[in-house]
Amino acid sequence: MTRAPAPEGPRPLAVPPRALAVDLDQAFSQLLYRASLLQRLRTEEAQAAKASQRDLLGILVEVDDALADLGLDRELVLLGRGAGLEATRRRLLGRLAKAGVRPMRLEGLAADPALTEIVGTEVRPGVAPETVLRTVVTGFFWGEEVLRRAQVVVAAPEPQGVVQESVLEPELAPEPEVTEAGVEPEAPEPGAEPKPDEDAPAAVPVIPAQAEAVPPRVRKGAAPGGRRRRKKR
Repeated sequence: MTRAPAPEGPRPLAVPPRALAVDLDQAFSQLLYRASLLQRLRTEEAQAAKASQRDLLGILVEVDDALADLGLDRELVLLGRGAGLEATRRRLLGRLAKAGVRPMRLEGLAADPALTEIVGTEVRPGVAPETVLRTVVTGFFWGEEVLRRAQVVVAAPEPQGVVQESVLEPELAPEPEVTEAGVEPEAPEPGAEPKPDEDAPAAVPVIPAQAEAVPPRVRKGAAPGGRRRRKKR
């Protein structure tokens, strides 16, 4: 019984003659350049696709605005189209939600310039300034990005009390006196002495009363002239 020949070990691969003449450093550099070029092209294509998707989603958001406006049309509501418009709008919002688009809920929050565009203000007592009161145009998020900013009305600061200066009324000039004859007396010129009234009775001069002279008190036994009388012995 003869034995089969034992298998031989691994044989070395034959190297093509052209491979021996290749510069490996240069070939590797060219490979890296081609890989970076393909990566850049892929990034540009992804950005272009995202921009196109963003534009399409923006158009769909505007369609939602149009459906909301049509839902407020009285003629369409009377014709029974309001329910159909609302159903179409719900389907559209559902599709947008699947694409990562969701509406903003900003009422009661502080207005953020990155999210909102202020189109009006109102004074609300007890509400902090720049607090969103209501939304005029709904804003939308797209994932972590802002697809469209919202147009909102915010609270304005309360006006502080203004103290008005009191205005003094001008003094009214006294009414002119009218005499019995119906003639107004002429007003005296400044600095001139008043004229005496001819019809008035003449003033009687008053003479002040003078005090009577009181004689000096004479002492007993005193002579006139202030000398004292001597007694006879």
